[in-house]
Amino acid sequence: MIRFQRITTADAALYGYMERLMQASFPAEEYRDLAQLRLYTDARPQFCNNVILLDEVPVGLFTYWDFGDFLYAEHFAVDPARRNGGVGRDALRQWCAGAGRPVVLEVEMPEDEMARRRVGFYERQGFSLWPNDYEQPPYRQGDGYLPMRLMAYGGLDSQKDYDRVVARIYADVYGVPAAGPR
Repeated sequence: MIRFQRITTADAALYGYMERLMQASFPAEEYRDLAQLRLYTDARPQFCNNVILLDEVPVGLFTYWDFGDFLYAEHFAVDPARRNGGVGRDALRQWCAGAGRPVVLEVEMPEDEMARRRVGFYERQGFSLWPNDYEQPPYRQGDGYLPMRLMAYGGLDSQKDYDRVVARIYADVYGVPAAGPR
């Protein structure tokens, strides 16, 4: 049985697992400094840091922001030993079905095979790729903006909702004004 468990830094073993998986699954420019991640986990109520458990064994991580009218899925990763077995698919489907509101996430530009596969994975789970130009603000000072795309699940429209969604993500997740691509 898959279960999402919200964690704090006080959950030492699970939190350590999440940090190790974050570092192994994402390039450094695609996640915030670990000290800041710990602060957000413990002090930002809108930020939800979760470990994915399968039969009570940690198998992944899932972080998201609750903005009331939509959720922003920031990081999702499955332990490499559990990939390609349906755990990620099942976890994402379960989470989206229980979300009760639209979900937005960022994906790399679908320019290489791995990025296209990732987009395809999310499309098979019911997400739509938005055609709008989008750049992920830097997590770390000195890093540049990264060209990305947004994908949405349920009830959001790329034309009507784009500016509002981006403004909220930029302000709350990255702490920058929404001023379009750099």
